[in-house]
Amino acid sequence: MFDFVNRKKRVVQVIMFLAVLPFLFWGVESYRSDGGEGYVAIVDGKEISRREFEQALRDQQERMRSMFGSNFDSALLDNPQVRNSVLDRLIQQRLLHQEAVNNKFIVLNSQLVKVIRDIPEFQQNGVFSNQRYQELLQNQGVSPLIFESRVRQELLLQQLLDGYSENGFISKTAAKKALYLSEVKREISQVRINPSQFISQINPDEAAIESYYEEHRAEFYLPERVRIEYLVLSLDNLAENEPIDEDEIRSYFDEHQSEFGQPEERRASHILISVPADASGDERKAAEDKASEILEQIKQNPNDFADLAKQYSDDPGSANQDGDLGFFGRGAMVKAFEDEIFQMELDEIRGLVETDFGFHIIKLSAVKPTEVADFEAVEAQIAKNLKQQKIAVLFGEIAEDFSNIVYEQSDSLQPVAERFELSIHESDWIDRKIKEPSVLANEKLLAAIFSDDAIKDKRNTDAIEVEPDVFVSARILEHKVAAAQSLAIVKDEIIERLKQQIAVEMAMKEGEEKLAHLQAGENDVVTWTDTKEISYSQSQGVDYDILQSVFRIDGARLPAYVGISDSLGGYDLIRVNRIIEPDMEDEAKNEKFSEQLQEIMTQEELSSYLSGLRQRYDVTIKQDIIAN
Repeated sequence: MFDFVNRKKRVVQVIMFLAVLPFLFWGVESYRSDGGEGYVAIVDGKEISRREFEQALRDQQERMRSMFGSNFDSALLDNPQVRNSVLDRLIQQRLLHQEAVNNKFIVLNSQLVKVIRDIPEFQQNGVFSNQRYQELLQNQGVSPLIFESRVRQELLLQQLLDGYSENGFISKTAAKKALYLSEVKREISQVRINPSQFISQINPDEAAIESYYEEHRAEFYLPERVRIEYLVLSLDNLAENEPIDEDEIRSYFDEHQSEFGQPEERRASHILISVPADASGDERKAAEDKASEILEQIKQNPNDFADLAKQYSDDPGSANQDGDLGFFGRGAMVKAFEDEIFQMELDEIRGLVETDFGFHIIKLSAVKPTEVADFEAVEAQIAKNLKQQKIAVLFGEIAEDFSNIVYEQSDSLQPVAERFELSIHESDWIDRKIKEPSVLANEKLLAAIFSDDAIKDKRNTDAIEVEPDVFVSARILEHKVAAAQSLAIVKDEIIERLKQQIAVEMAMKEGEEKLAHLQAGENDVVTWTDTKEISYSQSQGVDYDILQSVFRIDGARLPAYVGISDSLGGYDLIRVNRIIEPDMEDEAKNEKFSEQLQEIMTQEELSSYLSGLRQRYDVTIKQDIIAN
């Protein structure tokens, strides 16, 4: 695809993430008088509210859920390091915004309007639809004011950071040296001495077993454990039981046809005569005249379009493809170009079409008509969405009622189970490190379960939001305190530990002895594996520590030998047979590598800039709130 498809791709991606935010809820705390109060940090005298922080956590959870699907573990976000990472991003955004304001950056209303109007999801038949804009934001619970504010801020930050996109610089000499180090190879043979080969020779005595037990007694404690019963209140489960009739589903399908099926796509070719943004009037006129001459040639001989595209088009991405741009839908091209394409008849040629990139001659070569989805294919998904929308309106109130009942009738979960028609679940024995089921693997919930209120007073825990719109309350059935296990119980485990420990020591000793023989010039010390060629860019599965050791060897005298213990306790012997020099005469490859290094430098400069910002502004964090 050619250059002008989307120069603001990153901005549009961010904007569309804002536009398709899922239904998010603040949780029980937000429905209480003190739930949304307070702040988590102060940046340059301005607060980041707890509510804003909680929303950022939810946004992060939704992004991770969409990335990892069923493999996503919601307990990850209850980790203090992850929560701090989310807060750091909020602080960074505030700092960048303040820096942009201090440096007099502004976003004109006209810029804001253009970006929003060009978002395909807000368009109908290729034209911005205010009604669709309002409906989409309303459906996602985002007001136009908030949405436009977020878009404006993103555009403002982009202005500030744009200066770092072209700042990377590295000399050709340095780049060439770095490329050499990346591609020079060493041919090696390798032998690994495994600890497992010594296990059968090891039989720890009683004194060693007893000594190990005494030195590691704390490792053999059984942790504090409980067995619980618990209730789960979730928006999804409530939505499943929400009644909805087929007429509602059918009505939604009929009114939102554009959301289903495959929209129309068109295939076009073009010839671009580019015009620089700072071109003078004479330069623009010359480009237009050139494009007009080409258009006249095409009108006289339409079959020459492909040859003329190869000869004259300034779009390198399509010129070698006879000007072909492939199939695309609305929103993929700049508006003036797109408007022409979607008005044309098959095989029609039009020109001149002027855009910010120059003058275009366009040919429409194929059309894929709109494909409307069958109602039966999307009925279940529509029903699910409508059910969730209905429950979403009431879920805050339901969640607060759930929380109040488990608190006010804290001697049993039965009343709240009957009120909301929920099943009471029972767990096996669990400790504070439980991973499954995921609804119990929540730091806040586990803290409540192992609290004195739950253990000593036999009270229900508070309703804890363990995932977005999923609340859990638990009650302890049985409790066991942490206890030491006797030597008799853990003896077999200690024996296995000692065997492994001694085997590692034996593997290292044998490896070092063989290395000494090899370095002394002795042959037939080991049986080497087949040779392989390794480099920093193609390690062939060799551990990084081994890779470094291999490339530290002086290549003046080969073969050379090195030995190193690996992360699994084994000992690796490596023979370096020869050095394979890379081809450094490929200028295209050298140039590409130089560009990659420049990108890395750009990222480093940006990282340093952000670090400097943090030092220049006063930032205060309330760690007690972050941890809760």
